[in-house]
Amino acid sequence: QGYMVESGGGLVQPGGSLRLSCAASGFTLGGYWMNWVRQAPGKGLEWVAEIAPGSTVAYYTDSVKGRFTISRENDKNRMYLQMNSLRTEDTAVYYCATDRFGAQRGQGTQVTVSS
Repeated sequence: QGYMVESGGGLVQPGGSLRLSCAASGFTLGGYWMNWVRQAPGKGLEWVAEIAPGSTVAYYTDSVKGRFTISRENDKNRMYLQMNSLRTEDTAVYYCATDRFGAQRGQGTQVTVSS
């Protein structure tokens, strides 16, 4: 049974940056489109970004375009989310997932953007 573990979250001031990592175990991440989804306090899961297996294309939700960058290293079985110009509304638990709905996701990493 495969699983994913996210890391890299933390507390950051508005305008700051964080880099999230997702490490996959028990399956080959490179065979999947991979996603980041997030859940803000009191809200449902929100899709954030998606990357093709060969990194040939990536998609982003409108609110993070130009600020977040999704990437992957298939040889290391890892995926990343570089988050710049963070805003208070980016505060959420961030999950890596094998689909946009987060049906198969890790345990999450907390990102808090606050002054």
